[in-house]
Amino acid sequence: MARAIALAWQGLYSTDPNPRVGCVLVRDGQIVGEGYHQRAGEPHAEVLALRDAADQASDATAYVTLEPCSHFGRTPPCADALIKAGVKRVVAAMVDPNPDVAGNGLARLQAAGIEVACGLLEAQARELNPGFIKRMETGLPFVRVKLAMSLDGRTAMQSGESQWITGPAARNDVQALRARSSAILTGIDSVLLDDPAMTVRRAELFADGNIRQPLRVVLDSRLRLPSQARILSEPGPVLLATLSEDDALRKALEESGADIWQLPAADNGGIDLPALLRRLVAERNCNEILVECGATLAGAFVEAGLVDELVVYMAPTLLGSDARPLLMMPLSRMSQQLRLELIDMKVLEQDLRLTYRLADKG
Repeated sequence: MARAIALAWQGLYSTDPNPRVGCVLVRDGQIVGEGYHQRAGEPHAEVLALRDAADQASDATAYVTLEPCSHFGRTPPCADALIKAGVKRVVAAMVDPNPDVAGNGLARLQAAGIEVACGLLEAQARELNPGFIKRMETGLPFVRVKLAMSLDGRTAMQSGESQWITGPAARNDVQALRARSSAILTGIDSVLLDDPAMTVRRAELFADGNIRQPLRVVLDSRLRLPSQARILSEPGPVLLATLSEDDALRKALEESGADIWQLPAADNGGIDLPALLRRLVAERNCNEILVECGATLAGAFVEAGLVDELVVYMAPTLLGSDARPLLMMPLSRMSQQLRLELIDMKVLEQDLRLTYRLADKG
């Protein structure tokens, strides 16, 4: 199973919106076949492992990181493929949280006379697919907020100037965060200030060299995005979330290549963030959202309880007390503080990458 999990990680950047899955076939104590899901629409891990094993799949045990599917999607059910191949036992790390499967795959295997077991290395298998699991269980995506700050906790000068706080290694690392995400989300102020591309540019992250560009989402309540903005000329889809009902602005931006969603307003007058996330799941099958934005929008996500993970890049520099803070959150009492749990730390040349989960997220 550990080998199956390692294989599944090879699909980290390319399987979206499908889960990352690995499979290993063992017969007489020897690995006879293995595979991992590589891209949506292509064969699943079990099918690739069966092809690798060929006629040795009969009477083998299949170790798979996620319950074999039992429904027709872009590909036929993997449970049927395992039955047809004559495997004698299937060990799954976890039940598929997809309601279309959710135990049905294991039940189908049992009905065919195959021995099944579930739960081996489940915690490690769940780490493969935090977004897919959360989308299936709650209807919301896994939200990861990325921030870069100085040693004194500042993210930009008072003017908004922020390029660059961190060094090349940290910025290269952010590319990997983008590549694993279903969508990259930012606010219009960040786009107007920096005119970013917000694209993935590291082709080596993808086994076949073909970059999968995540959806880029801009919160633009008044449709202020210029039609000549760089984000509209770069490869990959762009979605504008807005409150505006201005048909002329909408038409101009749609002609420039943007999709536009009109969303309800929150109590504070901004875009309703939970409504946006639910729609990204319902209509775009988004698993993991990477939020790259300024202190105001980042603070709004945290205050709304929508953040699962904070990734903070800290540079050995000081920006001073007049510079902008990490998060705009008007807390006034110690009892309001939000505790974080450090789950990972990595040195990137002179910078540190600190990964936190909010303590109340468990």
